[in-house]
Amino acid sequence: MSTTTVQKLASALKVSDKKLIIQLKEAGINVSDESDIVTNEQKLLLLNHLRGSHSTKSTVTSAPKKLTINRRSMSELKLSGGFGRSKTVSVEVRKKRTYLKKEELVEQARKQQEEKDRKDEQEKELAAIETKKLNEIKENTASTGEKIPKKKIKLEPESKPEILEDKRPKKQKRKKQIYKDSLSIEELHVSGKVKKRKKRKIRKTLSSSIIDQTNTFTKPTSPVVKNITVPESITPQEIAQKLAIKVKEIIPVLMNLGVIATANDDLDQETAILLVEEMGHKAIPLDQRTMEDVLQDPEEEIFDKVQRPPVVTIMGHVDHGKTSLLDFIRKSKITDKEAGGITQHIGAYSIDHNSTVITFLDTPGHAAFSQMRSRGVNVTDIVVLVVAADDGVKPQTIEAIEHAKASNTPIIIAINKIDKPEADIGKVKDELVSNEVIPEDLGGDNLFVHISAKTGEGIDNLIETIILQSEILDIQAVNQGKAVGTVIESGIESGKGAASTILITKGKLKKGDLIIAGEEFGKARLLLDEHSNELIAATPSMPVKVYGLPSAPNAGDELRVVDNERQGREIASLRKQRNKTIETSNKNKDKLQNFLNQSIDSSKQKLTLVIKTDVQGSAEAIKDSLVKLTTEDVEIDIISTGVGGINESDINLAEASSAFIIGFNVRADTGARKIVKDSGIEIKYYSVIYEIIDDIVKIVKGHASPVIKEKIIGLAEVREIFDSKSLGRIAGCLIIEGSVVKSNSIRVLRDNTVIYEGELESLRRFKDSVNEVKSGTECGIGVKNYNDIKIGDQIECFVNIEVNK
Repeated sequence: MSTTTVQKLASALKVSDKKLIIQLKEAGINVSDESDIVTNEQKLLLLNHLRGSHSTKSTVTSAPKKLTINRRSMSELKLSGGFGRSKTVSVEVRKKRTYLKKEELVEQARKQQEEKDRKDEQEKELAAIETKKLNEIKENTASTGEKIPKKKIKLEPESKPEILEDKRPKKQKRKKQIYKDSLSIEELHVSGKVKKRKKRKIRKTLSSSIIDQTNTFTKPTSPVVKNITVPESITPQEIAQKLAIKVKEIIPVLMNLGVIATANDDLDQETAILLVEEMGHKAIPLDQRTMEDVLQDPEEEIFDKVQRPPVVTIMGHVDHGKTSLLDFIRKSKITDKEAGGITQHIGAYSIDHNSTVITFLDTPGHAAFSQMRSRGVNVTDIVVLVVAADDGVKPQTIEAIEHAKASNTPIIIAINKIDKPEADIGKVKDELVSNEVIPEDLGGDNLFVHISAKTGEGIDNLIETIILQSEILDIQAVNQGKAVGTVIESGIESGKGAASTILITKGKLKKGDLIIAGEEFGKARLLLDEHSNELIAATPSMPVKVYGLPSAPNAGDELRVVDNERQGREIASLRKQRNKTIETSNKNKDKLQNFLNQSIDSSKQKLTLVIKTDVQGSAEAIKDSLVKLTTEDVEIDIISTGVGGINESDINLAEASSAFIIGFNVRADTGARKIVKDSGIEIKYYSVIYEIIDDIVKIVKGHASPVIKEKIIGLAEVREIFDSKSLGRIAGCLIIEGSVVKSNSIRVLRDNTVIYEGELESLRRFKDSVNEVKSGTECGIGVKNYNDIKIGDQIECFVNIEVNK
């Protein structure tokens, strides 16, 4: 049995001997001093006594005179268990918590603040009394000449202010306060000038939510109407975010409006406005073109206007002599370069007549080029309407009159071919009068001039009439500042990239300017006139060919000069996105209607086409003409139009869409021809637009194909150029496909684009003249009436054959 003395046990428990002896006696253990023996049983008795006597746990911290008592109390209960066993369970009793309401807390804070203010006022009154008594003592001592003794001076108050004791612990103050009884005033040790210390105010901060209980949420009693800005294109998801609702609430409203769209489909501005108004909100259309307002700077206010050359558009029906007239004026042979002898592009040329510059625009006369003629009128000052004296007024003549009247442009009537025996000028005038084109001699406003483009009769009179009309109009423009122009024509040229014919309307376009035309942004790195002479700058009414854009812009697009590259890229990106969105929206509009039409009439056939042309204007004209050929039984679907040679991508697209390809003055490259042999895709080549229309009309009406079909029988590549005194320029060629026959027609291709069509003048093997040269053989080829052939060009030999289908 282990025993110990009281002294050792007290030392182990870290208590005094006397306290331990008292605790042992309370436990029923008889001990008298620190040397008495304490057994283990007595220790257990002491432990049980201490557990029962102390109801709370207490721990003494190391800090002196500081006792920390836990708020929780522990007690033990003995519970009986199975098989005569029992277990001890510790029970924790927590202190009761009291919760106050916000109103009570606010009232309590208000009372504390009032009590504090009252104490401050009492302290101020007491200080005022002390200061008053001190001043009286100073005055008395000053009058008697006595010194103020350094002892405690008792001040008697005039009134007996109530002194409230602050029970909160305060820091020890420097001045000593002595309170004898409830009516006593503190005594001060006064020596010299007394400066009272300001008492620091203790502020209690209260939450604004506690002080102001009036700002509570009130449920709206009427529907909330929001102002929603609607851009030119927006998705249902974006509308839902602006309305702070879920997109699934918008889709049913769209379906009620007859629009089937998903959350991420683009809606046009008109549909989005209807949707927002249908949901009870106000829609505000947003014009995104405001980002481009920086381009519309008023240069007229900065620079003075000066006289500019007039822009004259030659219009009329096909084969009435428009280009022949311009050819005589320019002393050139334009019609020789046009397929079929008709103009199929817009040409822009300038002439100098007696120190007066005039710019001419030659527009095509065929019906397919209505849109191109319309663009010509929009940029012109005067319209010269050419009417053949032997043919009279035709549909394109009437259409040209309508375009000119719509643009409020003065018209000069040039009655051509007066040298022909069958010419009837009186009949032509009568037909024009019936179309409200009245000559001056009959009281009208239109000038009539009789000419012959073949003999030159009346040409000078026509030019003088144009100059007179331009002087009456007083045509002026700013020739300084940022240039503004219109794209007359555009295309792709080999080695130079995209080329655009621009007619400057105001400002000055300088070489190196940053320009934007439609969706295309670039730098004007090269400027050429109609004679391919390089220019430093271009002024109003001057046609200029511009190189530097990444791709060919659309004919009719406006060209402008921008300040910096960042601005140009942002505007170009915005235009691309806007055009793409509008195109997608238009397709989505017709999605349901097309689906219903297909369900109703599944027997309707579709003719799918891919069109590739040499210039952008021709592509637009062909597309517009072919789309109009759609009937109830056959639908014309043009899935792609482009500029340049036919490549592998075009073949793959046609194969995937079961389409055939129309090539207008372009050809397929080597890679595309290889794929055509394996895939069986049909490519139809044309050089005159009305032949395309005639063939498609026959197909639509039920004819399989034209009776006469063009077949390419050989292709030669120019490897060297030789000059001969007797034969002219000879092309040293290698036959790479088929064979070349001297009697067949040929075309000259440059970068898969037709630049000349004609006949062979000579075909030689060494010094011998031959009729045919086969593949893999070298030969010398002379092209009739054409000497601008270059190394790398290709000479295509073809023949028209009759087929039975």
